[in-house]
Amino acid sequence: MSSYFCMNWILLILFTGPTVSGSLVKGNVGQNVTVPCFYSVQTTQDITSMCWGRDSCPVSKCYRTIIWTNGWKVTERYDRRYTLAGNLLMGDVSLTIMNAEEADSGIYCCRVEISGWFNDQTSNHKVVIEKARTSTASPHTYTSEQTSAPGSSSESSFTITRTWPSVSSSEAPQTASGPCSNTSDCLDVTSNLQNMSVSLPNQQYSENGIYIGIGLCAALLVILILALFLT
Repeated sequence: MSSYFCMNWILLILFTGPTVSGSLVKGNVGQNVTVPCFYSVQTTQDITSMCWGRDSCPVSKCYRTIIWTNGWKVTERYDRRYTLAGNLLMGDVSLTIMNAEEADSGIYCCRVEISGWFNDQTSNHKVVIEKARTSTASPHTYTSEQTSAPGSSSESSFTITRTWPSVSSSEAPQTASGPCSNTSDCLDVTSNLQNMSVSLPNQQYSENGIYIGIGLCAALLVILILALFLT
């Protein structure tokens, strides 16, 4: 009976693999991204080999290995962009990805090989590399929302964004100029209008005097002619 349970326990370990921890690491394209991984080092006897690989940690070793160490130095490296910048002798085996790319996103396995059955320290880390976001605020921009009337065939709302082009000072509409370009012009026009208003009555009075004089002359001439006839 005990051998049966032991066999089940061994099969369970083999098929499920060791318990692993993990973390989420985010970075931007072009930056150096560090995926943390540590193990305890008390004496030089504790220094041991380890590996980094892509995808989750398998039962042993690393799948799609990208870097290996013998505990003291890096012995195998898939790409020069992968480096262990920490102090290996102090158990710092964090992976640094130089000049990260979007293709570097995925699961990374850190396995520290510890002597004994199923004693390896493993951890899975999810790495997400994104493009840096750039926002450019455009002036003269407004947003209006328009929603279809209830009962129509489509009730989804949509947004319309319009951007008005910037107008330079040279292209700005000019204000219509007044009737006078300056103060002196306005004074000249006003004085001319006043002279016209004064001269018009004087001219009218002189014309009336001429008509009265002509009338008096005509009357005197008639009287003179009548006097001649009578005499």
